[in-house]
Amino acid sequence: MHPRKPEIVLGMIYLPFLGALAEATGMTLEKIILRVKKVNYKNYTVYGFLAIVLVMLPFIYFFWNVSPQAYELKNILILAGVLAASITANLLIFYAFKRESLSEIEPIRLMQPLFVILLAVTLFPAERQLTIVGLALVASIALVGSHIKKHHFVYDKYMVAALLGSFFFALELVISRAILDFYNPFTFYFIRCLFVFIITLVIFRPKDHFKNKTKAIMLLAGGIWVINRLILYWGFIELGIVFTTMLFIISPIFIYIFAKIFLKEKITWRHIISSIIIIACVVAALMLGN
Repeated sequence: MHPRKPEIVLGMIYLPFLGALAEATGMTLEKIILRVKKVNYKNYTVYGFLAIVLVMLPFIYFFWNVSPQAYELKNILILAGVLAASITANLLIFYAFKRESLSEIEPIRLMQPLFVILLAVTLFPAERQLTIVGLALVASIALVGSHIKKHHFVYDKYMVAALLGSFFFALELVISRAILDFYNPFTFYFIRCLFVFIITLVIFRPKDHFKNKTKAIMLLAGGIWVINRLILYWGFIELGIVFTTMLFIISPIFIYIFAKIFLKEKITWRHIISSIIIIACVVAALMLGN
């Protein structure tokens, strides 16, 4: 891996910024679907992946690209691990949602960047750039800290499930890097979402009782998640896992703004302070990247 190539400095600034904005938009739409439209998380998991597959399907013929190395046994097993981690993460989060509200689970879900950084440093020696890692850790801890309240420290089996779900989402992302070079990112994400959709459909067997407006929002969210994940994969390949994660941590800042505008949620001083810390870390990382 060759993180942070000098010739893509402009991409370092604009594409991850767009990816973070897409992530914030996708999470806001997800909140609208789950909170406002009151869609069951089990149904959302299955039909959310279906929406992503449908959005990508018209383009997959033009972007399909799998290298011969992808068919080696080792790389097939890694792909199976990616699928298993993704499905496990979704099942755990679904289980956690049986009891906890979105607001109670949010701090736990925001631990995903921290897990990504720790796993990347552990598994890939090229990611062990201490200054960047330090900045990324500070930003991710500030992010989680801004959402934790006293009652969040009372862990039960549902909160543990949410914690493990965040870990498996992070694991999926990190081990994906080992085989991303053998796929077009579009192809890789399509394969991942198609298999996850089929498997969760078999497990959950949900019923479609959505209104047309909800279906439209889900398709829109699907398109947004495609943009987000393609930029994320691009960043992993070109900039490195830790550096990309560092830049994507700015997405909650957009989430605060969108939640205030569309969901009438309050922005607290803790959110503001954490945002300042995150922006400072990102600026420092970009300066070092240059």
